[in-house]
Amino acid sequence: MTDVHYSDNDIQVLEGLEAVRKRPGMYIGSTGEKGLHHLVWEIVDNAVDESLAGFCDDIEVVIGKNNTITVKDDGRGMPTGMNEKTGISTIETIFTILHAGGKFGGEGYKVSGGLHGVGASVVNALSSWLEVKVYRDGKVHYQRFENGGHPVESLKVIDDCDIERTGTTVTFKADPEIFNETTVYNYDTLATRLRELAFLNKGLRIVLIDEREDNKKDEFIYNGGIIEYVQMLNKTKKPIHEDVIYVEGRENDILIEVALQYNESYNSSVYSFTNNINTYEGGTHEDGVKRALTRIINNYAKNNKYLKDSDDALSGEDVREGLTMIISCKHPDPQFEGQTKTKLGNIEVRKIADDVFSNGFERFLLENPEVAKIIIEKAITASRARVAAKKARELTRRKSGIELTNQWGKLTDCSSKDASISELFIVEGDSAGGSAKGGRDPKTQAILPLRGKILNVEKARLDKALNNEEIRSMITALGTGIGDEFDIEKLRYHKIIIMTDADVDGSHIRTLLLTLFYRFFRPVVEGGYIYIAQPPLYNIKYGKNIAYALDDNELNEVLKSLPANVKPEIGRNKGLGEMDAHELCDTTMNIEHRTLIQVKIEDAMAADKTFEVLMGEEVEPRREFIEKNARYAENLDI
Repeated sequence: MTDVHYSDNDIQVLEGLEAVRKRPGMYIGSTGEKGLHHLVWEIVDNAVDESLAGFCDDIEVVIGKNNTITVKDDGRGMPTGMNEKTGISTIETIFTILHAGGKFGGEGYKVSGGLHGVGASVVNALSSWLEVKVYRDGKVHYQRFENGGHPVESLKVIDDCDIERTGTTVTFKADPEIFNETTVYNYDTLATRLRELAFLNKGLRIVLIDEREDNKKDEFIYNGGIIEYVQMLNKTKKPIHEDVIYVEGRENDILIEVALQYNESYNSSVYSFTNNINTYEGGTHEDGVKRALTRIINNYAKNNKYLKDSDDALSGEDVREGLTMIISCKHPDPQFEGQTKTKLGNIEVRKIADDVFSNGFERFLLENPEVAKIIIEKAITASRARVAAKKARELTRRKSGIELTNQWGKLTDCSSKDASISELFIVEGDSAGGSAKGGRDPKTQAILPLRGKILNVEKARLDKALNNEEIRSMITALGTGIGDEFDIEKLRYHKIIIMTDADVDGSHIRTLLLTLFYRFFRPVVEGGYIYIAQPPLYNIKYGKNIAYALDDNELNEVLKSLPANVKPEIGRNKGLGEMDAHELCDTTMNIEHRTLIQVKIEDAMAADKTFEVLMGEEVEPRREFIEKNARYAENLDI
C-alpha cells in the first residue's frame, strides 16, 4: 500500500549547520550536562592538537561569570586567508562548515585527538554566540557568530600584536534553547579532564580559571607525563616497588608509551588512551601490551627458576594483580570501533604495542632483578589464590532455583524466568526480608536477605571473598559466575535492587555491596542493572489517610498540600524491618509508587579511585575525603 502523504516534498535537505541544531545528539551525544561539557572538549581538543603537532605550550580555559567558556592557546593561530574551495575566509570555513579542518589529510596535523573532526562548527552551531580571535603575522583577526553559527560580519583585523605572538582564542555561550536542562558548567568535571590531558601530554601547561568563584584557579603541568599519572593513581595505595616503570617506542609513526607500578592491592587498574581519547573499552594497543606483560613475566619466572617446568603458567589475571598502568598510543590514523567509539581497532597496533613494550619491559626486569623478584612473587601468590578461588567457585554454581533454596535457605525466587522483567531485592536483615517476601510480586520479584555486613572485598582476594557465605549466595543467585567464568548473558535479574535502612549502618552495607559489584561484577554495574531503593523516611497520617515522604523536602511538600485544619501525625521510619509487608510494598517495592536510583559509572577511573579511598587500607586519604565532602552530608541520621 502506498502512503499518499509521503512525497518528494517530505524529504528535507538541511543546509549548513541546521542539521546540527536539528539533531544535536548525533554530534555531541546529548543535550544534557554531558553534552554541554562536550562543547568545551571540542575546542580544547583543537588546542591540544596544536600541542601534539609541537606548536603549543600553554592552554587556558576560563569559565565566565555568565557560564561562557573561553579557550586560549599559544599555537600557530588558525589560518586567516581566503579558502579556495569555499570562497570565504578559512576561519569562517572552519566555524560554519561541517568536516572542514586540518585533520582530513595534508600536513596540518600528523596526530589528532578529534574523533569526528566537526568540533568548531558544531560548537558554533549550538551556541547563542561565539567569538574567535586569531593572533598571527602581527595582527589580531576577529569574527563573531550569532544565533546558531551565523556570521555577524566577515573576518576582520581589529588590532596589531607582537609579531612573535601567535595563537587562537575562542569564546562561546551555549544556547539555552538547545541545552534546556542546564548551561552551568561543573568545575570538577572540567578540572578532571584537563588534568588528564596534561598528564597525557608531558610539558603542556593547562590552566583552568572560574570567574564565578573569585577566579578559582588550577594549573596542570606534568613534565613526567604518564609517569606522574601513575604516581597520582597510586597515591592512595602502597606501591611494592619505588620507581614507576616507563617504556616508550615508535614504529611506523605510531608512538606507544606505557607507565606501570605494582601495589599491595588485589585489583588491577589499567587505563588506555589513543590520541588523548580514553579508550575505556580497550583495543589493540591494550591487547598488545597485556599480551606482552603476561609473556615476559612468565619467561622471566621460568628462566630464573621462580616457576618449575611442571608449574602452570601465570595467567594474565595473575600478572595484573595490584597493577596500575597507563597505556598511551599516538596514531596518525586511528580507527575506533565499539558502540561508543572508544575501542581502538587498528590491527597493526597490536604487534607494535607488543614489540615496544616487550623490549622495554624485558630490559627493565633484567636490569632490576630485585624489583623483578617482587613482581614475580606477587603474581605467583595471585596464581595460588586463583586456584583456591576456582575450588571455592564450585560451591556457587547453580543448577536450579530449588537447589539454591535448599542449600542456603535464603533466596525466595520469583516464578518468572524472563530476566528482563525479573528483579532481585537484596535486603538488610531477616526481619526486613520477611516483610519484603510478604509485600513482593511473586511473579517478578525475588528476595535475598543478608545477615549483617558482608566482607569488604577492597581488602580481599577473590578466594577469600568466595569463602564468605553471604557473597556466595549472591553469586549463585545472580547466575553470571565470577572471575574468568563471568558471563553477563547469564544474569538472571535485570534489576538488582539494594534495599537497606536509611541510617549509617544501612549506608555502610550499601557501600560494601556496591564495592562487591564494582570489583567483581563491573559489567553488571556498567550495564545499568544495579539500583538503590529509596524507602521513605517519614509517614504522615491524617484521618484515615497515610502519605509517605523520602526526605525533609518531600515532607514539607506533603504538609503544604494538606487541608488547613488537618493535624497530621508525623512518624519517622527507623528501619525496613519495622514496616509491615503492606507498607513496604506500597512505598518501596510497588513499581507504581516506588523511587529507585540507578547506579551509573560516568567515569570508571574516578569511581576506581573513590572505592580505593573509602574502602582501602590507607586511612589518611579517607580522612581527607571525608573532611572535604562532609558538607554534603546534610541531616545525617546517626
